[in-house]
Parts: sequence; structure tokens; C-alpha cells
Amino acid sequence: MADYSQEGTRRSTKVLDITLNHYEAGPETGERGDVGGGLPLVMLHGGGPGASAWSNFGRALPHFATTFRTLLVDQPGFGGSDKPPVVGNYYRHAADHVVALLDELSIERVHLLGNSLGGGTAMRLALTHPDRVGRLVLMGPGGLSLNLFHADPTEGVQRLMDFSAEPTRENLRAFISTMVVNQELVTEELVEERFADATAPGAQDAMRSMGMSFWHPETAEDGMLWREAHRLRKHTLLTWGREDRVNPLDGAFAALKLIPKAQLHVFPNCGHWAQIEAAEEFAEISTAFLGRYHGEKG
Repeated sequence: MADYSQEGTRRSTKVLDITLNHYEAGPETGERGDVGGGLPLVMLHGGGPGASAWSNFGRALPHFATTFRTLLVDQPGFGGSDKPPVVGNYYRHAADHVVALLDELSIERVHLLGNSLGGGTAMRLALTHPDRVGRLVLMGPGGLSLNLFHADPTEGVQRLMDFSAEPTRENLRAFISTMVVNQELVTEELVEERFADATAPGAQDAMRSMGMSFWHPETAEDGMLWREAHRLRKHTLLTWGREDRVNPLDGAFAALKLIPKAQLHVFPNCGHWAQIEAAEEFAEISTAFLGRYHGEKG
């Protein structure tokens, strides 16, 4: 029986100037036939306090790993990965490290699945290194979410800023509560787990460095990925929770119009964590979409 436990799948790899923590499960390349072109799947988590690859995607790993060699990556500054100052805009900073990880693991091309901040990293990687990417699944992605009707900052982003200014359990609970419609998912266990990660040594400095990369005049514009969306030639599945209070649904429309091969799936009664709140449907539609890849160029 396959081991999908956190410790059983944990790996660490030195890339560029840091060590990245990641989790890996699933068949080796070629063992699954030509499903999804035989490409591995890299999943990139969001950027809220205490976020990590495992907290975002650990429960989804068994589903995806039955079909794909699946890697859940703690992006720089998060989870068990090192937390250096961000150089340039965070999306490019993280994408460069993910590409370096693929090089270290001798992986030529992958499918990318990114949530929120991880969606922005996936998009930047696909724009900068199109030869390394098959298809993309983007869930409420950062950088592409251009709010047409909602004010900025959105409710979820404001709660994130509140926690950064005063990192308490109460403020963290308020932030997590904006992630989902079903408040029963906001458990004491989840709050404690995320609080421990969010207040671990270096985590607060890493969060501030990441945030400043989206505000500083010299690096902020590089994170406005919607301005480059027309250049993306990959088949892209945009997924959104209808009740998303972090990157609201109206933020999907510019990306849907600009990305030539984009399609949109909306989950009802669902917030920003579709992979958790609509877990079964999210896994089904994502797997089907990636499985239709047969080496198309773009």
C-alpha cells in the first residue's frame, strides 16, 4: 500500500541558495502510460499565514498521486523551506527556485497546479519557461485576479494584513474564516497548526519580504501578471469558488478573456480553498483536464 503520510513523502533538496522542502508520491514517469502525457504534477500552495504545501494539498495528495507523480512544494519562505529575503518580485523569485528544483530532480516538463500565491508562481513559471510546462490549473490565482467590482484590498487580504500587524490566534482565525463558506472547517486544530507555522523562526520576516515585493515600486509591476496573460499559450483551467472573499470571482473574467486557451470552472458554496471545500469535485475536474494533455505545443 502506498504511503501518503506527511513524513513518508517528505523530501528536501538544495536549489540555488536555499533548501526547498517538498513532498512526493505517485508512480515514476512512464508507469502510468500516457495519462497527461506522462508528465509529473507540481502543486504550489497559497500565501496566507502558516500556509504550506501540506496544509493546502496534503489531503489531496492520495487522489492525484494515483495518476501522476505528484510533488507538493513548500515555496521559498514557507513551511519547511528556507526563508531568505525575496529578490525581485515574489512570483519570479519562487518560479526560479521551482525551476531549479526540477533541474535538480532531472524533471524536464511538468503540469502545474497553483492556488492563490502559488497560482501566480505557476503563471510566472509558464510565461518565463514555457518549454517546462504542459498544462496549468490555477485556483483563485494571484497576479491574474483583476478585481473589477470588489474593492482592494479584499476582505481576505485585509484579514491577512491584520494578522501581519498583530499576529494573534484571534486574527489568524479571522483570516482563515474568510477562506471557506463552511465554518466547521475552521477547527482549533487547524488554527493551532497554522499559528505554529506562521510564528516559527523567520516566518514573519519572510511574510513581510514577500508582501513588500508586491508593493515596492521597483518590483510590484512584475507581479501584475494579468498584463502578460495574452502571451500564455498553455491550456489553462481557471477554478474559482463562487464565494471567494480573497480573490473574488469577478477577478477571473480578465484572465478568462486574455488567456487564449483558458476555461473557467466555478464551485458553488465554496470560498478560496476549493481543494479543501470542494475536494472531490476539484480533484475530478483537475485530473480530467490534465489527463487530456497529449504533448500539445504552446
